[in-house]
Amino acid sequence: MTATHAAARVEEPSDGDGRTAKVPAAAPRRSVLRGRALRTTGFHLAAGLLSALWLLPIVLVLVTSTRTFDDIAAHGVGSWPHSFTLDGFRQAWVDGGQQRALINSLLVTIPSVLLSLGLASMAAFGLSRYDLPFRRVLLLLMLGGNLLPPQILLIPVSKLSEVLGIYDQLYALIGVQVGFGVGFYVFVLHGFMRAIPGEIQQAAVIDGAGPWQIYWRIILPLARPALAALSALSFTWIFNDLLWAITVLRTDTQMPITASLIGLQGQYVSMWNVIAAGSVIAAAPTVAVFLRFQRHFVAGLNLGAVK
Repeated sequence: MTATHAAARVEEPSDGDGRTAKVPAAAPRRSVLRGRALRTTGFHLAAGLLSALWLLPIVLVLVTSTRTFDDIAAHGVGSWPHSFTLDGFRQAWVDGGQQRALINSLLVTIPSVLLSLGLASMAAFGLSRYDLPFRRVLLLLMLGGNLLPPQILLIPVSKLSEVLGIYDQLYALIGVQVGFGVGFYVFVLHGFMRAIPGEIQQAAVIDGAGPWQIYWRIILPLARPALAALSALSFTWIFNDLLWAITVLRTDTQMPITASLIGLQGQYVSMWNVIAAGSVIAAAPTVAVFLRFQRHFVAGLNLGAVK
């Protein structure tokens, strides 16, 4: 047998007559590659179909927001567009009060994110880097508070804000968002900070660094990936919140963007182009944050899971 034939064929055990059967070695390889290609193609087709189904409502809202009311009334919401205008955005932004509502949302979201992560990072630093008494109990209590259904706390939170004299103020909504978010953020940051090698802290102590310097100059910079992920996630959660907004706020001028969409729908009823434009305005900040921090969103799903 030549070297070429030996490379192309493999010998199997001989049969009863002492002869050996020759089987092409490339055939199983081609079969494996063909099966892998089919699976890859099927995966991409299924993923593409699911992506198209997920994007279809978004595209419908975008197209509806740029159509005129007469076009929608004459041909229907789901019809092919016969007009293009940005007047719906102007109506939602100016007449519908979306400008004021968006400012309210940012005035609530940004301080809530900063306060929540600031307090959570300090609490997680103390619980993860020092042998505090009952630290495990404290951590479980913080986490357990987030397991309570928010519906059972609506009336107590509303009454408490009235007693404190902050009802129908943005301060009340900031306090609620911070109070209900700190526990979860502490739990996540605790798992991340606990994985930081202790030798780094010990070296800082030898160099004369105190607890505040260790926290600010060493632990906090090392925890930047976790903080970035939680910042993106918390911004999305707080900005899109509706339940607590309608619980502690009452005046239309104090409502955030999510609550103002309800009033926008009641104000314009069947003017779907204005309602769709208001929805686009409300979604734009969170989409921008997601696109900016999308890799942190993915990384944030695993933070603290295996620490």
